[in-house]
Amino acid sequence: MATETKHAGLTSHGYIVPFITVTALFFIFGFITTLNMALVPDLRSIFNLDYGWAMLAESAFFLAYFVFSSPSAKLIEWIGYKRTMVVSLFVQVVGCALFVPAAKLVNFPLFLAAVFIVGAGVTALQTAANPYAAILGPEETAPARLTLAQAFNSIGALIAPLVGGAFFLSVTDTTDKAVIANGVRGPYIAIAAGLFVLGLAVIFSHMPPIPGTRSAKAAGLDGASVRSIWSYRHTVLGALGIFLYVGVEVGLASIAVNYFKSEGMSSLKTASYLVSLYWGGAMVGRLLGSWMLTQIKAGKLLGIFGFCASALLIASMTTSGGVAIWTLVLCGFFNSIMFPNVFALGIAGLGPMTSKGSGLIMTAVVGGAVIPYFIGVAADHFGIQHAFVIPLCCYLYIAFYGLWGSHPAGAVHSS
Repeated sequence: MATETKHAGLTSHGYIVPFITVTALFFIFGFITTLNMALVPDLRSIFNLDYGWAMLAESAFFLAYFVFSSPSAKLIEWIGYKRTMVVSLFVQVVGCALFVPAAKLVNFPLFLAAVFIVGAGVTALQTAANPYAAILGPEETAPARLTLAQAFNSIGALIAPLVGGAFFLSVTDTTDKAVIANGVRGPYIAIAAGLFVLGLAVIFSHMPPIPGTRSAKAAGLDGASVRSIWSYRHTVLGALGIFLYVGVEVGLASIAVNYFKSEGMSSLKTASYLVSLYWGGAMVGRLLGSWMLTQIKAGKLLGIFGFCASALLIASMTTSGGVAIWTLVLCGFFNSIMFPNVFALGIAGLGPMTSKGSGLIMTAVVGGAVIPYFIGVAADHFGIQHAFVIPLCCYLYIAFYGLWGSHPAGAVHSS
């Protein structure tokens, strides 16, 4: 009986199977997003790039969030969550297939185009999957539910550096750019095939529409009673939190391979495997976090994790060797609950405005394009450790949002 009660609290009646289905999709975008990060050292080797230019691979991916999040929210209103997920998977198939000619031609702009198209598909998938998981049960358990689903995102992120190390970084000892680039083709061909099959599976899966999440217009609200999504303070501040969080998570992961190498790792490939522990910490943290959120309020736990990550980053900045490496790796554990909690707190209480709130928050994932670039530029000019001042400020804001900024308040007025 106790087990049944827990299930009833985690999801609403009849939504267990849809929750399992959407959770599988979290694995997909966790894997693809992190695999894209593994391209950074590979592209540096192929095209002899500075950190700033190499980080453009991240920028191209996360720029797609800025371009396509609002259209994805509108697409959800038009065709629903399930069909949007299907469309997103097939867009990713096209992007992954484009890596084949990019590698064959050893063409940097074509690599960036492929990354951007994959990012467009992941954007639509995230914009649909995150609120869908959040609203599959009572609002008070949404942070725990989304944190549990995000644990599978972390499993994908854990595996991706291993794939990247095995295929991307295993041939960087050669000076033949064509040989290095060719290592990219196999994984993305396999991913394209897998995404195509998954898209077909989702088409035939049972994922019911969620009542009460239509657009405000569809819900029958007149224009005078509909507030702008920008008037919800906790949503706007949550979008900024996502901007900074994704930037710091991606930025640290992208530069970690080179950072670990500079701090004594024997090879890029060994350092890449160590990055998988960074993502493994996020997976463990999300599994534990889904339980911790039944004992501690989401905002409070978010604040605690934000301050802990800040302390670890300061330790990494002020030490060297193994201490500097492992304190950065441990940041992955405290990253774990940040995205799902900021997201769930940001869309809390939006009702028929949920898809718009999701679109705004997912647009802010463009932080993954902006913050890593500035970390890379700072690393080129001042060294990697000094560049960590940027992610430190991000962590401190996230702690602020959890403790103070996430509480719904009056409208944010704009001119």
